Amino acid sequence: MIDVRRGADRYGGGDPDAGITTAHAFSFGAHYDPDNLRFGPVLACNEEGLVPGAGFDEHPHSHTEIVTWVVEGELTHKGSTGESTVVRPGDVQHLAAGSGARHIERNDGAVPLRFVQTWLAPLTAGGEPSYALVRQIAEGAPYEIPAAGAVLHVRRPGAGERIGLPAAERVYLHVVRGDLRLDGEELGPGDSARITGEAGLEVVAGSPGELLIWELP
Repeated sequence: MIDVRRGADRYGGGDPDAGITTAHAFSFGAHYDPDNLRFGPVLACNEEGLVPGAGFDEHPHSHTEIVTWVVEGELTHKGSTGESTVVRPGDVQHLAAGSGARHIERNDGAVPLRFVQTWLAPLTAGGEPSYALVRQIAEGAPYEIPAAGAVLHVRRPGAGERIGLPAAERVYLHVVRGDLRLDGEELGPGDSARITGEAGLEVVAGSPGELLIWELP
């Protein structure tokens, strides 16, 4: 089964007056949809935009694996596990909230910031929080999140290139940039696909692209 969701149909959120815009792929906060709560362990996939100087003040998380991918700009991150980092395009940031963690996310740069943030439910709640940052992850290199039984693959196909999708129970695909074709469906930036029980699928890039591909239980 392939369930394509369009970026234009995401729930709008954030606080535009504070320079924050958000597009939610799943039920989130005031946007409650009982038919769109999660896909496997994926609880949220948010497209975030912060103007220079904007950000999220210190706030808590628990029992969530939070993975951030910067599209444009730089994300300043400070957390209760002691980290203070700047996350740039090509980096994978992973906050395992465990039984409880707090963090600050801001755009302290001079240009607008855009990032994609995915939340996953762990297989077992609780545990000690932790933080990891992989600088400039290699093309196609898997980033494993054992706590959620998930693996992230970042792919950047050139025009005309074919990308095989993992033969997993579930696959969640998010298009960051580019125009793609999946099983006859045209996908563009912000679009996503929720794939269940399919094998041998390929994505064909019509233009140079960037994809976040989640291999899920």
